[in-house]
Amino acid sequence: MKQFAALTRSELTVFVRDRATFLVTFLFPLVFILIFGFIMGGEDVERVAVGIHIAEGADGEVLREVLSQRTGLEHQTFAAYHDLEKALQDREVDLGIGWDGDELSFLFDPAMVQRQGALSQLAAGVASDVNLRRQGLEEVLVAEREHVGRAAAANWFNMTVPAIIAFSILSAGVFAVSGHIAAMKERKILDRLIVTPMRPLLFLLAVMTVRLIVVYISTLITLFTAMGVFNVTFEVDWFRYTLLVAASTVGMMGFGALITLVVRRPSSAGNVANVLVIVMMFLSGIFFPVEIMPPFLQALSRVLPLTYMAAGLRHATGVIDMTGLRFFAITAALAALALVLIPALARYVVRPERR
Repeated sequence: MKQFAALTRSELTVFVRDRATFLVTFLFPLVFILIFGFIMGGEDVERVAVGIHIAEGADGEVLREVLSQRTGLEHQTFAAYHDLEKALQDREVDLGIGWDGDELSFLFDPAMVQRQGALSQLAAGVASDVNLRRQGLEEVLVAEREHVGRAAAANWFNMTVPAIIAFSILSAGVFAVSGHIAAMKERKILDRLIVTPMRPLLFLLAVMTVRLIVVYISTLITLFTAMGVFNVTFEVDWFRYTLLVAASTVGMMGFGALITLVVRRPSSAGNVANVLVIVMMFLSGIFFPVEIMPPFLQALSRVLPLTYMAAGLRHATGVIDMTGLRFFAITAALAALALVLIPALARYVVRPERR
């Protein structure tokens, strides 16, 4: 026990003194959260600035009434059509509407690629409402959004926050082995440790303990930053959240062990891990929905551990529904990855020279 405590203190000291690793572990997910939060957080597709131009002699009362009844939509009137075009070009308005008494015309900025779909839907809805009101009719059916399952899944940012946390766990776990331990191996530090009474498995348990503590603290900082800065809501099941973070951390250390065991040169292990982590970031639905990918990439996504880590954390934070059986199966599979591969790494550590 004393040996384990000494190794844990030593590993914690090394982690704190390694400024690059320390900053990446705590600042990397925060940077992602802040960047995506300020760019995309809380976006509402109906929060649109609309400019309208009503031709001389045309009655624009119906159009104004339709626009005023849409929640979160602000509109202003331009006396000249070219003024409306200039306002759209200068991004003073998101959508332009012209009315000559008989026809509606809609103006879009083609550079606003991200919002083209939402603006097109808005334009179609406005045109439909104007047509109905001019005929003295009302909508027969009114569509209302109702959450099925957990109401916390309100927008894109709610989905992204737990996914970024999952990615930070992946990075911390993989590089703890393929980066930190492989570097110690290459610098012959482990060779000097091996000749001491140190048991290799105790050394790995010390590394795992330190990583579990710092990764869990890092995920909490990231989660509460998102909640505090961007006012997003999560219904966190703390038992499942803690269980999954722990299983994911040790599981990704097992994944890092697999890389270290396969790659012959320790110095190359970090490079291989970096490539795999980046590939998983793009193919696991962290920033881009898996549904928009071609079928062969969707199939590849289904075999990547990060896909299931992100889904599990979205469930644990109350963003999506998931059966308990599936959640605990994901947790057990991640833990099993560590139980199988970490002992293999212990044998690798024992050897001063890799054969």
